[in-house]
Amino acid sequence: MLDRYWYGEVERISPEAPVPIVKIDREEERAGGAANVARNAAALGAQVTLLSVVGADEPGARLEALLKRERVHPQLHHDRGVKTTVKLRVIAGRKQQLLRVDFETSPSHEVLASKLRDFERTLGDVDVVILSDYGKGGLTHIVKMIGMARRAGKTVLVDPKGEDYSRYRGATVITPNRLEFRQVAGSWKDERELTELAQQLRRKLDAQALLVTRGEEGMTLFQDGTRFHVATQAREVSDVSGAGDTVIATLAVALASGARMKEAVRLANRAAGIVVGKFGTAVVTPNELFGEGGGRKDE
Repeated sequence: MLDRYWYGEVERISPEAPVPIVKIDREEERAGGAANVARNAAALGAQVTLLSVVGADEPGARLEALLKRERVHPQLHHDRGVKTTVKLRVIAGRKQQLLRVDFETSPSHEVLASKLRDFERTLGDVDVVILSDYGKGGLTHIVKMIGMARRAGKTVLVDPKGEDYSRYRGATVITPNRLEFRQVAGSWKDERELTELAQQLRRKLDAQALLVTRGEEGMTLFQDGTRFHVATQAREVSDVSGAGDTVIATLAVALASGARMKEAVRLANRAAGIVVGKFGTAVVTPNELFGEGGGRKDE
């Protein structure tokens, strides 16, 4: 999806309705959704291919150009039957969001079937697969995709959406946020109950790991018989939009680079703490993550 930001100042209320009039003086565009995951991975130095569907329209062309500029290889199907998903945000001053307008339609089954063939052809060239589910219809064939990737011996990370997690069965790691996890597993009173619910869900989905991102509480990794928690490292929170994208992208790059799961989670948590200090969908650079020079720091 394409994230568009219109910035301006509010100087008066409209005489037509009790709403502010925003005089736009600056516009900005960023790759959003799964494209934001891709640009986050590329910003950390990974070689990234993005498979997706966009409209045969101006936003789709702009999104492809943005991805190429950020060193992502886009394999986008331009479908005349859909509109590219666009989230338009109207911002007053520097950070006050007044309005968001969404434009979107779902791609056809035939188009998605053709992308499934592209997915199968691309598998041999990758180390890690990220399936970023935004509930927009682009992952209709996710069950087949997970099966293909696992049979090919690939690590599969899923950022879930909705209440039907059975479609993610067999993924290596599933990364729900706190609200998403509660919708599927139910509420908990304490850490013991949280652990029980998480391990039940992990076993049910036959996943190696479940990573629950918990906002200001940090994130907790659940593996077979183990629980690993890291506290948040956010110094100042400006905007949490896109933080989940940064988490799964950093986790994937770390695992592809040979990091163990706990080390990858530490890095993802550190990256999340950095990106929430930025406004809008943003990326984390190696220098920000590791310090000057981009070299690894000892934990």
